[in-house]
Amino acid sequence: MHPQNPYGERYDLKRLVAHHAELKKYIVLNPTGEETIDFSVSQAVYTLNKAILLADFKLTDYGLPEGYLIPPIPGRLDYLLHLRDFLSEKFGMDVGAELCGLDIGTGANGIYCILGAQHFNWTMVGSESDSKAVAIAKANIESTKTLQDRVEVRHQGNKGYLFKDIIQPGEQFDFTICNPPFHSTKEEAQRGSFRKLRNLEGGINKHELRLNFEGQANELWCNGGEALFIKRLIKESLVFKDQVRVFSSLVAKAENLLKIEKQLKKAKADYHIIPMAQGNKKSRIILWWFDSKTA
Repeated sequence: MHPQNPYGERYDLKRLVAHHAELKKYIVLNPTGEETIDFSVSQAVYTLNKAILLADFKLTDYGLPEGYLIPPIPGRLDYLLHLRDFLSEKFGMDVGAELCGLDIGTGANGIYCILGAQHFNWTMVGSESDSKAVAIAKANIESTKTLQDRVEVRHQGNKGYLFKDIIQPGEQFDFTICNPPFHSTKEEAQRGSFRKLRNLEGGINKHELRLNFEGQANELWCNGGEALFIKRLIKESLVFKDQVRVFSSLVAKAENLLKIEKQLKKAKADYHIIPMAQGNKKSRIILWWFDSKTA
């Protein structure tokens, strides 16, 4: 985990309960007698997230209906911390600069926009094709004044596009981010959830499937999975290379890197890969940009 990520150690649950009392009823003891929560229960994960957002990111309120993706905050913050460092090291941008970013597929949770605005003081735009998710994200933004000033959620009305109709003429972004749906089918997503729950619980009844981080179809899977989705991002980024300094995406599956790198080379893009890890979970960020002299 990034050295500046404040969630590298165990959660201070007592402090979080002081900001959101609802969390208390989800606290359990692990085998060594330490307080934790049951991460196999989606409502417990959501309540923990809400407590963190209220306590550490100064949200006035936060709501997420059942069935929508509940993103773990530490990993999302890690992505943004690594991205900030890369922009500083590669392009000489001040680590405290007030950047402007675009989150492709921000979802109902709008978590990257919230973290970008509240932790880094960035201006964020989130795009989303699900109109219900847009309404939920907007309601959360409107509940906190500092978010109103720094975050805009835009509806992508044409699912055939990712950047088009979202990036407006003359608009400039320092970066784009994306956490693409990484499964190719619903069945694959369910198998992944079984493995996750088995690791958390030491066993699970398959007739009692619970997606512990929930998620709508477009949040968890798409035709071709994450490899095809990121290839679409790369192809379309060529059209907007003069309006974005650096494009980026999470890559959950290492085996997809060869396909993605092949597409980047075809697009004549410069690129860089940043490895990330949280516990036993390993992933990576792919970043790409275009040199105006060669692209």
